[in-house]
This record gives sequence, structure tokens and C-alpha cells, in this order.
Amino acid sequence: MTRLSIAINLDRCVGCHTCTMACKMQNNVPEGLLWNRVLTSNCDVVDGAEGSYPNVSRVYTPVACQHCQNAACQRVCPTGATYKDELGRVEIDYDKCIGCRMCMAACPYNARVFNWQTPVRTTGANYGGADVPVRPKGVAEKCTLCKERTDAGEAPMCVVCCPAHARIFGDLDDPESEISRLVLERHAYQLLETMGTEPSVRYFD
Repeated sequence: MTRLSIAINLDRCVGCHTCTMACKMQNNVPEGLLWNRVLTSNCDVVDGAEGSYPNVSRVYTPVACQHCQNAACQRVCPTGATYKDELGRVEIDYDKCIGCRMCMAACPYNARVFNWQTPVRTTGANYGGADVPVRPKGVAEKCTLCKERTDAGEAPMCVVCCPAHARIFGDLDDPESEISRLVLERHAYQLLETMGTEPSVRYFD
């Protein structure tokens, strides 16, 4: 078995949002939509801070699709558009998506976005990977774990571009992989573990 995933070292994340932009460019994500977000813990604004001056601190938490093993989005999808593939990734068949947004309501990570209008790009043209499908108006979309890249044996673009090397990509089902070793050694955890969705993405400090 193979279960591709990403582990994120929060001690190394500097909140630069490079992963957000790398994801957007690689996957041709339209204006106004993000697949990959960097949240500031316990703050209701981007790049906020905890505490009172001068005793303030920031902890950044990147969040995207968690590629859950017991994916709530998959369970509620009425058409089978959301599916889990043989590499453990949760994907969307855009031809089957009817825009009901049940997946968005079910996802506890708020990890999906919706094309309410014909996608707009400031370049006036599509960008990113030539083999990345262009999503139409009226479908849900999200992180695919850079399916086109990982199908070819390459790491997701967010991992490649992270300047702090805070992201580790690999096979969680391979006990010899770097990601498996770090998950074990650093006592990595999952977001919202009690929801029972069994996320594949891991976090550690």
C-alpha cells in the first residue's frame, strides 16, 4: 500500500505564504480562491499575533486538504465525484461534480473552495502545469497533492518551494521513508483528530 502525504514542521514555518503562492501558480487556481492557506493560531486575521505588546508571539499553521483516510467529503458526495485513489489522495472528478457543495459543508478543515463564477486570472490566461485540468464554473476544488507532479514521482510544489524546508513529502505506509521516521520521532499529530476523519497530513513542533 501507498499513502502519500505531507508532514509540516511548525517550528520551521515562518508564515511567508510561499506555499500558498506556489500552489496557486502550479495548479492554475483562479483569483479569489486559495487551496493552501497559512493561518495564524488563535487569531482572526492573517499574520495576527497573540498576547499584548511587547509580549507577543505568532504560530503559523498551514492548512489545505488533509487527504483523510475516512474522508467526510467522500461520504457525502452524491455523485462519486470525490474519491480516494490508490496513492491515498482524495481527489475530485470535475466531470462528475454537480456543484451541490455537500463536500464543503462536510469538511471540518474548510479545505475546499467553489467556482461561483467563470474563473478569472489576472494574467488573462491559464498558468501553471500544462497537464493540470482547468476547472469550470460551478465545481468544487481543493489541494490535489499536486496529482500531476506526484503521479510523475515529483514532490508537490509547496514542498519544493518552501524556503524554510518546513514540509516533508513521502509515503506514510513506508516505514523507511523520511516522513514516517519524522512522524514517529517527533510525535506528529493530526488536526481535529477527534473528528474521526483520519487525516494523512501530519504536524509536529
